[in-house]
Amino acid sequence: MISSFKDLLVWQEAMNLVVMIYQITSHFPRYEIFALTSQMNRAATSIPANISEGNGRYSTNDYLRFLSIANGSLRELETHLLIAERLNYVKRTQTEETFLKIEYVGKLLNGLRKSLENQSSSD
Repeated sequence: MISSFKDLLVWQEAMNLVVMIYQITSHFPRYEIFALTSQMNRAATSIPANISEGNGRYSTNDYLRFLSIANGSLRELETHLLIAERLNYVKRTQTEETFLKIEYVGKLLNGLRKSLENQSSSD
């Protein structure tokens, strides 16, 4: 039984993704700290934050809107990671592992969204 957003697998995996991104960006050049490093860290933290905020809302529509924002942040993060790879800040093997996590979180987000939509239409 889900009693808290912390029980959601999607939130847990999004938190794991945040850790991965912080570990990756910790090796970026110092001059990127207010640019790409900051953008990637903010996009990553936005994902679990929006999942938890949506979970705390009183309407399913609000929850769905926050899941949409989380998905947008996930796609933003994917683009930033591709940029980092093109700039040779991160190795391809590292991006491949991170893209697998991004894909997994995306599937979980989509599953939660579908579940909420089905639940909402049956009410």
